[in-house]
Amino acid sequence: FKEEAILFAWDLVTREYGLNPDRLTITVYAEDDDARKIWRKVSGFPDSRIIGIPTSDNFWMMGDTGPCGPCSELFYDYGDRIAGGPPGSADADGDRFTEFWNLVFMQFEQRGPGDRAALPKPSIDTGMGLERIASILQGKTSNYDTDLFQRLIAASSELTRTASNGPHAASHRVVADHLRASSFLIADGVLPSNEGRGYVLRRIMRRAMRHAHMMGAKEPLMHRLVPTLVAEMGQAYGELIRAEALIAETLKQEESRFRTMLERGLRLLDEETAKLGSAKMLAGDVAFKLYDTFGFPLDLTQDALRARGLGVDLEGFQREMARQREEARRAWAGSGEAATDDVWFRLRDEHGATEFLGYEAEKAEGKIVAILVDGKPVERLAAGTSAAILVNQTPFYGESGGQAGDRGAIRKGAALFAVSDTQKKLGALHVHLGTLEKGALAVGDEVELEVDHDSRTQTRANHSATHLLHEALRRTLGAHVAQKGSLVSAERLRFDFSHTKALSLAEMEAIESSVNAVIRDNQEVTTRLMRPDDAIEAGAIALFGENYGDEVRVLSMPSAHDEARPFSVELCGGTHVRRLGDIGLFRIIGESAVAAGVRRIEALTGDAARRFLAEQASRCRVADRQHV
Repeated sequence: FKEEAILFAWDLVTREYGLNPDRLTITVYAEDDDARKIWRKVSGFPDSRIIGIPTSDNFWMMGDTGPCGPCSELFYDYGDRIAGGPPGSADADGDRFTEFWNLVFMQFEQRGPGDRAALPKPSIDTGMGLERIASILQGKTSNYDTDLFQRLIAASSELTRTASNGPHAASHRVVADHLRASSFLIADGVLPSNEGRGYVLRRIMRRAMRHAHMMGAKEPLMHRLVPTLVAEMGQAYGELIRAEALIAETLKQEESRFRTMLERGLRLLDEETAKLGSAKMLAGDVAFKLYDTFGFPLDLTQDALRARGLGVDLEGFQREMARQREEARRAWAGSGEAATDDVWFRLRDEHGATEFLGYEAEKAEGKIVAILVDGKPVERLAAGTSAAILVNQTPFYGESGGQAGDRGAIRKGAALFAVSDTQKKLGALHVHLGTLEKGALAVGDEVELEVDHDSRTQTRANHSATHLLHEALRRTLGAHVAQKGSLVSAERLRFDFSHTKALSLAEMEAIESSVNAVIRDNQEVTTRLMRPDDAIEAGAIALFGENYGDEVRVLSMPSAHDEARPFSVELCGGTHVRRLGDIGLFRIIGESAVAAGVRRIEALTGDAARRFLAEQASRCRVADRQHV
């Protein structure tokens, strides 16, 4: 199985790409005599050009256990004009010899320390670095000198009025590289946030934005480079063209907020470093204040200090982080729920927040990180047992903001866990409640998660209709109307609001008519991430009972009859329809008093509303016949 892979790599590299064999060097794992013999036969190289590497650099393992095997790599020699020696030599860290292809011969299974067995069906994990081969074919020694990067760097240089090859050369490279990564993530549905993949995106963006600041950019820079990126890569990646406006707007908003935070944080950093004198270490509590108060991630602080030859007291930082967690735990204990929720604090500290994928997906894969039976952690779950399952990432929405938790299923092979509800613990953990109907599940299992599509679809429709109802009430009854509570489930919606008297029949008809008119317009629902204060200042309505963090999702629902402003703009973390026509139909089925000055409307949407109207019509027909 090795010979075919080696023949393929050699043929592609030397015949199709036309690389000069004299420029190539091969490495194999020192104990892999088979690979050495095959390379000698295929390439005609002497043993001096086929270098044996005895270390893990040429033996790939996925972990302490699992599939593994020896590697064989291809290196390109740029010549003696570049410093560095061949792989395995004392000068191997130089740039003269660049690895561009790696073959992993997956032929063993590591069962434990000292226990390795041959796989019954060995395989190949093979491939080359696309940008590395591009740089070789273009005669460049760096990916950043290839055509695609150079055009982005040239645009960055022009906008910042700084030379691309001067003191800011590294900053231009960071901006170009991170712009590309950020744009593809946004186009793929990832938006900046404080957890999960959104947090990874935010860190990538902010590192580039700090380098833009270092180059003297006075205004947000990243979004102005998006047209150049789209022009370069949009033909091959059409998602960049489709998402160009979203990418630019997201980058602009994030950089505007970041610049405000950066200026305050850097002032504090300058003040604190000025006090250090001959010391080379920033105090951990100062680094934590930058993180906790100004939103400075630790790695950003380290990055800023590294240029000054300074470091951070990491132990002190971790002590402050642990102290804050303990204070949060004690504060939660004061709510009387300590016994119930202490386990969730431990799980959150150990595994972090659940990454929620449900805005874009109803199916996903994840890894079980905890199973609880009767509130106590267990390692395995047997069929017939009710439990709470925590997964590292999930498409299941956890009950919050008035929206009911999702139902659905968690599967692994023949095992089926029926999810009857999803709860959100500590505002961070999505906990799947249900019963294992068959099979067995264990902590560490890779599982498939699937939300009940019909239930999610109906819940989305009801939640979006709640937003339209809120605005229709304000337009019909007056701006005094404010939400006092809500319930959104797959079956119905309930909305409590401030109003001093019962609604008249004419008012309810006007509200229904207004909501259905917007539904018929079938406009697209848009989402943006904003700071709560900025969103409210821009006209978004904050919902009753919500605790907002540093950033919120802002839902905008337009009407085709009023292009000047959307029909509804609200802060909301729930799931919603993509187009308002997906709601189908809106029907009020009840209006009543809840408390002094608080009224309640209950309503149905979609097929549930249609069935209700059909039943009403049927009763009228029966009554007509009886009257006749």
